[in-house]
Amino acid sequence: MATTLPRIQVTQTPELAAGLELAAEEWPGASRSELVARLAESGLEALAAKRAARRAQRRKALKETRGKFRYPLGYLEELRKDWPA
Repeated sequence: MATTLPRIQVTQTPELAAGLELAAEEWPGASRSELVARLAESGLEALAAKRAARRAQRRKALKETRGKFRYPLGYLEELRKDWPA
């Protein structure tokens, strides 16, 4: 297929072969290059969802602990005085 987009080569490792086999069942009739592209897109979606879940988990932890700790006046200034400017 003609394209102006950059191309890459991918070595078919045993893990990729297993992924291609599974992808072929999911998207029958797709070419091997299309299967690789679809696997990459699925991986992107999975990583984005994982990142969003981690972010939500951190926000939840921050919300749950907000206001639970009291620090003495000047605590942060004292802590930061050793930090490089």
